[in-house]
Amino acid sequence: MPNYTDPRERIPVPDLSTYNRIRFVTTVDFPPFNFLDQTGRLAGFHIDLARAICDELEILPRCQIQALPWAELEGALSTGQAEALIAGLAITADSRAAHHFTRTYLALPARFAIRADKLPTQNSAKALAGQRVGVLAGTAHEAMVRDWFGGVKPVTFSRPGWMFDALKAGSIDAVFGNGLQLSFWLSSQSAEGCCRFFDGPYFSQAHLGEGLAIAVSPRRAALAEAFDHALAELNRNGRFSELYLRWFPNGLY
Repeated sequence: MPNYTDPRERIPVPDLSTYNRIRFVTTVDFPPFNFLDQTGRLAGFHIDLARAICDELEILPRCQIQALPWAELEGALSTGQAEALIAGLAITADSRAAHHFTRTYLALPARFAIRADKLPTQNSAKALAGQRVGVLAGTAHEAMVRDWFGGVKPVTFSRPGWMFDALKAGSIDAVFGNGLQLSFWLSSQSAEGCCRFFDGPYFSQAHLGEGLAIAVSPRRAALAEAFDHALAELNRNGRFSELYLRWFPNGLY
């Protein structure tokens, strides 16, 4: 289970009484994190997490969640239209200069997947030395597999579907990619139960970034501290794990 908090740490809760409203902004095009369900309502892991944070802080009646186009999210934060951004904004030098971030609450790992009927006897990536490993061309995962696993033979693809078909057909021995995408493909009908995760998970800030965090305006650093307190408590009381299992039933790790 993901847990990026120190169980011994106690983060104080800043005074939030001056906030008449705490509006989270997100998008509708990043399932299972944020999307419109069949009734046209906002749903997803980020939506449930924002509500759980507000509930933990006892400010749920003052919390709002609004969907905007991706290009408008950071502007909404900087102009005060919103107090928090929860949509997977990458943490970079530029975004850190513009926003204040909470601590990471979830990192998306890289994973190998192989055919279930061809499991190596050794449960380690070393067993893939000399094997043909599919990876999407021009991605961070291609750079990572070349930097980290020099013994494999990368085979690049321009589309995920072509890569997955090649694995099913046995023309490649494994694939390496986004653990989230692989998790949902492995459990899909198109995979036909052919394959499974192998070894890992693998994390690299240099290749994959620092993970997911909530962004707020630098003027609202206290709000980020309050969110950090809530996230720590949600991990301690098990509610974060419940949300993780609800939206990622096949696991990422």
